[in-house]
Amino acid sequence: MLSNFLKNIPILKKFLFINLLVFIIFGSLTAIYLKGIQPNLINKKTSNHIKIINNTIDHIKRLKIKFNKDDIRKFLFSTRFLFQNLDRVMIFNNDFELIGDTDTLDLDPRSFSQRLNIIEMDIEGENEILEKKEIKKQKKNQSKTLSEIIVDYSKSSNIGTPYSFTEESYEQFLLITVKSVNDGEKNIGYLVISEKANDIRNAINERKVFVFRTALLVVIVILIFSLVLNRYFLKPIKTLVNFTRSIKEKNKETINIQVVKNRDDEIGILSNSIDEMTNELNKRISAAENFSTDLVHEIRNPLASLKSASEIISETTDKTQREKLVKILLHDVSRIERLITDYSQMLKDEVAITNEQMKKIDLKLIATSVVDDFNSIHNSKSRIKIQLDLNGSIDYKINGIENRIEQIIANLLDNSISFSKENQTIKVILSKNKKDKKIILSVVDEGEGFKENDTSKIFKRFYSNRPEIFGEHSGLGLNIVKNLVELHNGQILASNNIGKKGANIEIIFPTAT
Repeated sequence: MLSNFLKNIPILKKFLFINLLVFIIFGSLTAIYLKGIQPNLINKKTSNHIKIINNTIDHIKRLKIKFNKDDIRKFLFSTRFLFQNLDRVMIFNNDFELIGDTDTLDLDPRSFSQRLNIIEMDIEGENEILEKKEIKKQKKNQSKTLSEIIVDYSKSSNIGTPYSFTEESYEQFLLITVKSVNDGEKNIGYLVISEKANDIRNAINERKVFVFRTALLVVIVILIFSLVLNRYFLKPIKTLVNFTRSIKEKNKETINIQVVKNRDDEIGILSNSIDEMTNELNKRISAAENFSTDLVHEIRNPLASLKSASEIISETTDKTQREKLVKILLHDVSRIERLITDYSQMLKDEVAITNEQMKKIDLKLIATSVVDDFNSIHNSKSRIKIQLDLNGSIDYKINGIENRIEQIIANLLDNSISFSKENQTIKVILSKNKKDKKIILSVVDEGEGFKENDTSKIFKRFYSNRPEIFGEHSGLGLNIVKNLVELHNGQILASNNIGKKGANIEIIFPTAT
């Protein structure tokens, strides 16, 4: 349920919710810790009280001290070293009367505690007298309270064992321990130790302040981090989401992501990647639409010719005319078949190229293989010779896809053969530019050459300057070559041979690094 809840809320709310959950867990553990501090600190002091009480009771039993005021006073005076770290020691008889109190001894209070010296000092002046009366009044009230507690303790089942409790006021925190004194046969009185334990309250308060400051600091850090997260990460991501959504929904108002693209971090890189991908997709969509339009146009012409020829052939009885019309039919069917086949192959190639990886390949070996294959077919069939010219000592390594380079050379040779006549030669020349070290692949034929002033037109789809045997070609070959060359970061140029007939198509590849 929690995972489903987290999936359906924004990242910022998810971040705040998780931090709140962690904060609650740690807050609960901290509260448990703080709750356990006081008992632990009290137990440490109580154990010291119990040890002193037991030692005092042992002394009382060993010395056989009687529980009256004189004997108890002498005993407290003689054993004052036992109570040096305590604030007050009181002894009650079995009738719950106070018969001994270290605060009432005519002794230097430093024998019992450094913290009570104001009680026994010489007091002069009216203010000091009033203050002393107030302190005595508080002590009287405290003795009365202790008497009531001791009465309750004497009636409980805990009698004989130490009993501790605390008294807390605005100014002080008292820890009091009481235990009954038994002479072996009966209970003869009660021993009470009272100690100011403000250090316990201070320790707890210090921890509470520390926890509060830490919690406040954590909350401030979380808020600051949330603001930074929202401003510098979530808002740009939301902008990218809106950008992609506007493209998907084909909104007329496009979202500007230039600010996000200008960032130098991963979000900037992602934004540029998304923008480049979007532009590339738009180019592909536009190219597909244009290609479909061109394909429909190219198929419409042979279809019209087929329709006209089929209508005439059904009505004519002239054998020569019928044979001529059949040739037209076969020619147009061949054109349509070639168009559909090459178009289908081009789509398959585009999909395959996205899954292929470039590697370092030897252009000389690939060109040699393709030339040998074409010579074995066309040298005997059409007596067109294909010649490979290269400098064997030069390294012709490029980064590319081997079967796509073969496709480039094969398409160029097919195009040159379609414009060549018998006994003509087609040259495949490999060279290397000395300045920029780029590798140049040239395919030179002895055909009619280009009639166009702007030779870049020949790389357009279905260009109209075609040979008589174009029924064997679709008009897509050179366009496919251009796309494959650009895929390899190359450049393709077309020109006529200077001083003689024929065309020269030159491809420039960057050298492999």
